[in-house]
Amino acid sequence: MTDASPTSLPLAGIRVLDVASFIAAPVAATVMADYGADVIKVEPPVTGDPNRNMRSLASYPPSVVNYPWEMDSRGKRSIAIDLRTEAGQKVLYRLIETADVMITNYPLKVRGRLKVGYDHVRDLNPRLIYASFTGYGETGPDVNQVGFDSTAYFARSGLLDANRYEGQPPGVAMPGQGDRASAMSLLAGIMMALWTREKTGRGQHVASSLIANGLWSNGVGAQAALLGTHLPPRPPRDRPRSSLGNIYRTRDDRWMQIAVVREDRTWPNFCAAVGAPELEHDVRFAELSPRRKNSAAMVAILDPIFASRDWAHWRLQWQRHNIPVGLIGQLKDLPEDAQARASGAVVATANPDMPLTLAAPFTLASAPVPPAQRAPALGEHTEEILAAVGVDGVAAAALRREGVVG
Repeated sequence: MTDASPTSLPLAGIRVLDVASFIAAPVAATVMADYGADVIKVEPPVTGDPNRNMRSLASYPPSVVNYPWEMDSRGKRSIAIDLRTEAGQKVLYRLIETADVMITNYPLKVRGRLKVGYDHVRDLNPRLIYASFTGYGETGPDVNQVGFDSTAYFARSGLLDANRYEGQPPGVAMPGQGDRASAMSLLAGIMMALWTREKTGRGQHVASSLIANGLWSNGVGAQAALLGTHLPPRPPRDRPRSSLGNIYRTRDDRWMQIAVVREDRTWPNFCAAVGAPELEHDVRFAELSPRRKNSAAMVAILDPIFASRDWAHWRLQWQRHNIPVGLIGQLKDLPEDAQARASGAVVATANPDMPLTLAAPFTLASAPVPPAQRAPALGEHTEEILAAVGVDGVAAAALRREGVVG
């Protein structure tokens, strides 16, 4: 990653209030910080955003580094405000008056109780982009149901069911896998609203949800379901729907995902790549229909072939014959993945505790992003943020004594 002045980045001069918790909504703000926005993390005193403590979950790999917090809150400033108090709400309102974007994922009832809903704040700043994120949307019978990506993005959307094998229960998603993808949708909505504001001078309410993003990710199956059609659960890998859209194990115990989409065009090259040219004209496989019908027989032939060589051999064969096959990656491989670094997916940071991190999943040729800074301590920037909106030291000290800020 090339160094760049923060003032040269595309979102320099944009102020964002991250009044959110956990992952999806805050990550939209994180990417805005990457690209130059001044992101103020608004957290409750004492406890802060629960994401500060997520690494203690059993499903998080253990580390002395609080990597979930560092990754999801890099480059932000933190102010601790007790929004349950009227004085705390007034502090937030002063921040809103100076902000371009406010992001929240507080449930609707909580927004109402804390007086931070769109109707509470819209008149404070007509140019404000108010971006809200929910589990199940802003209206409807489940509007007040709490949702996480495992329950709303993966479970409710049908993604888990769509990927299960017949006779087997659905799998379980790992932490945050739907949250970060959903954050990009919220970010897209915010950027559209900012662009609209350039033309109209007015802000607006932007909304996204886990269920909408889960359905969008599951679009092929979801759209088919809306037409009344669907497939039964996946058959096991030894009798797949297509032997050329299947996984196979190599001699060194790695798994490959074959994804031949244009089968008739690719079939001769595939046979040459696996070293079995006789298969090309075998009546069981030469045409698409019998090839699908005899997929179990094809797997029985291919399994020992692939098991006879290491992945390194097959990788060269796929490249030589232009066959779309991917190694099923293991996360332990990532630190040595040269392509992940070369492509900019893994980048260096300015944080000595976490020297490598994941970049936002896009780049701008005109705006190389500087190395990520560390995430803030709880309330680390409270005084300087208050001072910037006209709260002097005496008033700030009084607010701190009263527990309004921390």
